[in-house]
Amino acid sequence: MRGLLKKVFGDGNQRQLKGLQTYVDQIEALEADMEKLSDEQLKSKTEEFKKRYQDGETLDDLMVEAYAVVREAAKRVLNMRPFPVQLQGAVALHEGNIAEMKTGEGKTLASTMPAYLNALTGKGIHVITVNEYLADRDAREMGKLYEFLGLTVGMNSNSMTKEEKRAAYLADITYGTNNEFGFDYLRDNMVLYKEQMVQRPLHFAIIDEVDSILIDEARTPLIISGSAKKSASLYQQANSFVRMLKNDEDYTYDEKTKGVQLTEEGINKAERSFGIENLFDLNNVTLTHHINQALKAHVSMHRDTDYVVEEDQVVIVDQFTGRLMKGRRYSDGLHQAIEAKEGLQIQNESMTLASITFQNFFRMYEKLAGMTGTAKTEEEEFRNIYNMDVIAIPTNREIVRDDKADLIYKTMEGKFKAVVDEIKQRNEKGQPVLVGTVAVETSELISTLLKRAGVKHNVLNAKNHYREAEIIEDAGQRGSVTIATNMAGRGTDIKLGDGVKELGGLAVVGTERHESRRIDNQLRGRSGRQGDPGVTQFYLSMEDELMRRFGSDNMKAMMDRLGMDDSQPIESKMVSRAVESAQKRVEGNNFDARKTILSYDDVLRQQREIIYKQRFDVIDSDNLRDIIEQMIQTTVESVVSTHTAEDDEEKWNTQALIEYLHANLLEQEHISEEDLKGKEPQEMIDLITEKIKKKYDQKEEEMSSEQMREFEKVILLRTVDTKWMDHIDQMDQLRQGIHLRAYGQNDPLREYQMEGFAMFEAMVDSINEEVARYVMKAQIRENLKREEVVKDAKAVSGGDGKKEKVKRPFVKSENVGRNDPCPCGSGKKYKQCHGR
Repeated sequence: MRGLLKKVFGDGNQRQLKGLQTYVDQIEALEADMEKLSDEQLKSKTEEFKKRYQDGETLDDLMVEAYAVVREAAKRVLNMRPFPVQLQGAVALHEGNIAEMKTGEGKTLASTMPAYLNALTGKGIHVITVNEYLADRDAREMGKLYEFLGLTVGMNSNSMTKEEKRAAYLADITYGTNNEFGFDYLRDNMVLYKEQMVQRPLHFAIIDEVDSILIDEARTPLIISGSAKKSASLYQQANSFVRMLKNDEDYTYDEKTKGVQLTEEGINKAERSFGIENLFDLNNVTLTHHINQALKAHVSMHRDTDYVVEEDQVVIVDQFTGRLMKGRRYSDGLHQAIEAKEGLQIQNESMTLASITFQNFFRMYEKLAGMTGTAKTEEEEFRNIYNMDVIAIPTNREIVRDDKADLIYKTMEGKFKAVVDEIKQRNEKGQPVLVGTVAVETSELISTLLKRAGVKHNVLNAKNHYREAEIIEDAGQRGSVTIATNMAGRGTDIKLGDGVKELGGLAVVGTERHESRRIDNQLRGRSGRQGDPGVTQFYLSMEDELMRRFGSDNMKAMMDRLGMDDSQPIESKMVSRAVESAQKRVEGNNFDARKTILSYDDVLRQQREIIYKQRFDVIDSDNLRDIIEQMIQTTVESVVSTHTAEDDEEKWNTQALIEYLHANLLEQEHISEEDLKGKEPQEMIDLITEKIKKKYDQKEEEMSSEQMREFEKVILLRTVDTKWMDHIDQMDQLRQGIHLRAYGQNDPLREYQMEGFAMFEAMVDSINEEVARYVMKAQIRENLKREEVVKDAKAVSGGDGKKEKVKRPFVKSENVGRNDPCPCGSGKKYKQCHGR
């Protein structure tokens, strides 16, 4: 059927490539003309293009000439001539799409053309990569090309001061990581003075490894937080209790969903242990939450797979890349539960001051483009969420790599034995081997087995990623064996050493399938770059997680019936298809999860945009009196309406209204109950407003106009920031429990939207009321200063800054027992710490 449709309608990707090729032919036709230009004439083209743009020509009008200029400059400066396929990718990027270009096809060079073209507008272009090493490398290497053509280049890193960042953002083209651009956006919306902002409006971003950033990291919100002081003892009590529980008897664990639930027996044990009658009583909500998180920490979170312990810190391992995510913490108390499980010092929970998901951050750019080696499998998500098409760009040379069918073994033991035999055999003839693993512990297990077999090798995982570039550089050399988690040098090429092509190129051995086909394709793509030979093979077992999650029991039973032992693999297309279908299902589930998160985050996005705009208006404005008078007016209307809601005038509570006014807005001598007698609500509002304006004028006379304006800003900023932070926290709590509404046949998302909107309106009313009260009642000090609401704000999620370890002085008091917690705060018993 699909073949028939292709014949009738044609292949969409082929049609798009045909359109791109038209431009490529025009760019190629200009090559001879460009070669005749001197360096100075070529450089002067930039100013010519800028003037033509200012005079009304569009970027599309300039594209063919501009790309021809960049191509010629690349030949002269970098000694690189972009191939026609790179030009195709470059056109796709300018059109705001994703160019799927295989490893080694020169994505970095292709991105220079759309970056140059769009930089002619003077609005600033952001080129975004997955880590600072790549950003810095590309900024330096490609920077030579841009600077030759008269453009400026900036590098945005997390170690920079605000002044350095501002300079980097003012450059025509700015390189940096997704985390840093996102955090700068949040920080800019927390500043107290306009001059402290570093970013310009978000114009155009080109994202390298776009699938990693917009798909894999889409569920990770960037969070700036301050600490909330909470007791660590409940985490330790819940941890001690959970240690006593038994699987199936006290709790159940669902491997597919990774969900852990207490059984009836487990609930009874909890009630006996904590001396309570009903675990699900409203008074015990906090305790239930701590027990659930402790259960999750013990049963579904595994050391050296989901996290590692390094320097007495729990550090998350990114499940997609295998990288250590330093500075990131699990939310909702799960991180503290893991710290309790590992016997580490329990850190304070944090309070969110500002947050945004990558999905919503990148959708704020006027135009977005991306490039990667693997995006076609997620095409639907890119189109639905980011409005970007994925265009698969052909390779410059045909791929001759041999992708062998999967080999499936009965047990893990049999699989790993076969993997080691395969590596040893290839290594003996000198062929380089790259071994791909899903988890840190698998890479360490294979390393141990290879040591026993006497095979020299390098290990690249989250624990030694600092040697990444060096290890990847050597991975294609004769006789080298490299074990790598999925991080496998994203963004760096594995180039083949002398004589390796004759040995068959790089051999890639996958030790299990990842739940995402993209990650498997990335691993395969490490071999066979630029038409090189290569071979790839995946080794699976019936005990692998993906196989277990999707019913390998029947297959295992069949192997037993056939009397197959561990040395005999099945090489079956049927099994490979079953694995791929399992992967598609997981990808579908993950897409749904990301879509749901986006739907919920969109509620907060609309609110965030309103607050951030209001905040910017405050710091940008010279005189806020009109805004504040409007806020006071709204407050007065609301309070009068509340106290005169009854139809019968006799029932109006003017006494309570006057008490409110005296407490919040006016002094007793300014207004009395007598003044309001016999007046309609609107007349009351007019009278109160008039009295307030008089008092406002009086305040202005008592000090300089400049002091009054600063006083207004101080109050508005402090009130908006405090209320907004509380609101984010409340929205987060609402989000945690909203799914329970489904039990009452209500749509949780609709309920969240309605309640979130009501909470936002209540927050706005509260801001109006508090600003009105402070402006009218507060005494103005001489040394007025804008202050941050929270001093210890940190980028805690998505950041890669190292946390400094705090060393505490140790003082032994008289009464520390051997089994008591050690006073140094390590979380260990005294006898296992300073009592040794």
